[in-house]
Amino acid sequence: MSISVKNLNYVYNPGMPGETVALSDVSFDVADGTILGIIGHTGSGKSTLLQHLNGLIKPTSGEVYIDGECITDGKTKMTDIRRKVGLVFQYPEYQLFEETVRKDVAFGPKNLGLDEEEQEERVRKAIGLVGLDYEEIKDLSPFELSGGMKRRVAIAGVIAMDPKILILDEPTAGLDPSAHKEILAMVRRIHDEMGIILIFVSHNMADIAKMSDRVMVMSGGKVALEGTPAEVFSQGSRLAEMGLGVPPAREIAELIKSKAPGFESEALTADEAAGDIRKYMEETRG
Repeated sequence: MSISVKNLNYVYNPGMPGETVALSDVSFDVADGTILGIIGHTGSGKSTLLQHLNGLIKPTSGEVYIDGECITDGKTKMTDIRRKVGLVFQYPEYQLFEETVRKDVAFGPKNLGLDEEEQEERVRKAIGLVGLDYEEIKDLSPFELSGGMKRRVAIAGVIAMDPKILILDEPTAGLDPSAHKEILAMVRRIHDEMGIILIFVSHNMADIAKMSDRVMVMSGGKVALEGTPAEVFSQGSRLAEMGLGVPPAREIAELIKSKAPGFESEALTADEAAGDIRKYMEETRG
């Protein structure tokens, strides 16, 4: 499975007074099994781009290829693409509607025409992947669950479709620290166990640095930066020009470097920063 985006352009309200260029000549590739983190300020084109990847929006021009198949040529059956590409919008728990958790998660598989045995298998697997106990919650109303559990159930409903690509738009938005941590662990588990491409958007630079294999920075509808987390977050000045920051661990490391002669660190996570500080202290003690 792979994604290839070539010279993608999208204009809202073309020819109208409110005409807005949302995407401008966007090109990038995502290899099988990659976790791609996307960052950018509000209005940078992130959400518009995500909706092109499963055909919810048709580009003004340009092409999107999913596993080598062009989905923007008007010939592809979109229902087939949406089985391969699962898109979870921000606050997906607002889309829950069935009377029980089991029915909600089974909604997608049922509409695929799967028999009841296959539906049940998919529902059990999806609920387990999001870190919930099937027997404990299957007959509960999803509206009785906590905010974090509701979100996991909503994501399970997409996973039950068995996508090969999973796209998450701000998966931790609005959650308390405990639920935030649980959702991140869930995202990692889903990726590792399903072996899929995973794309997620976040304003939390620490999450992006910790989770991503590759990072893409959107600005003004264009891809402004792309690379490994280390490559992207080494360009703090450019990120600042776009109204973005670096992970807190990098900020702390840079502050210590300015005050402590000989301290070296390119830390992106708290664990990396702690390790570099520990090493420096041991060396300076002699």
